[in-house]
Amino acid sequence: MKYVGEVRAAPQGVPQEDSATGERSTRNRVARSILDHGPSTVADLAGRLGLTQAAVRRHLDALVGDDVVEAREQRVYGARTRGRPAKVFVLTDCGRDAFDQSYDKLAADALRWIARTAGGGAVGEAAVAAFARDRIETLAESYRAAIEAAPPEKRTEALARALTADGYAATARSAPGSQRGEQLCQHHCPVAHVAEQYPQLCEAETEIFSRLLGTHVQRLATIAHGDGVCTTYIPNAPDGADALAAPDPDGPRQPPDPPGRTAPRTPPRTERHPSASTAGRNPA
Repeated sequence: MKYVGEVRAAPQGVPQEDSATGERSTRNRVARSILDHGPSTVADLAGRLGLTQAAVRRHLDALVGDDVVEAREQRVYGARTRGRPAKVFVLTDCGRDAFDQSYDKLAADALRWIARTAGGGAVGEAAVAAFARDRIETLAESYRAAIEAAPPEKRTEALARALTADGYAATARSAPGSQRGEQLCQHHCPVAHVAEQYPQLCEAETEIFSRLLGTHVQRLATIAHGDGVCTTYIPNAPDGADALAAPDPDGPRQPPDPPGRTAPRTPPRTERHPSASTAGRNPA
């Protein structure tokens, strides 16, 4: 867990980098103490960590600035005493997210239960795929209006903006070389760890991209299977055709290489939607 804050001058004789590391380590201890013990006053933290209250306040100021903790008025139960209630410090949502969470395990366990309850095997995999499609359909509802409002040549860019708003850090760019198309790049995947076990999540996402853009698309790389970026190739519509027209029956041309590769690993695909065996995986 790392916090970015102002690095104060190191004491005389202490290397600057050692001082900065010590500052971060102590801030981590302060945040962890709040996580373990709940809302805490400066005095509480000083007593638990063996620090002076002045030192605790300094670290809390930095953590507040980084949106890791926030100050609240301490709740008083029963008769209130004179004076203002002491401030307590609690973790923000951002602060909690900085610690290890069990969300990935929870999601994987839920999908495993779906597959097992459906009967396992191919039937279980089909049940997981149905869940994945339903999930992405729900997300796509918020994307569809923005994409349909954009001119044909801007629809991939509109999809990238919508994905970014959902945490995927997506960008759209022209495909490199002489290829007539675009690349949709997702630099972050909130479900990457789960998708490693359940590629149906990637496959459903690829299918919805094709439907939203009204053309065949090809997934070239995914974070879930070891690539640095999720990359999807989107060929241009034929000259004079609307981007939402039916896809070219001859299929896409050979797609450009995804980042970090020197040659495509598979020949061009011809179907409208990627198959369930490759859409969410490294095309190897």
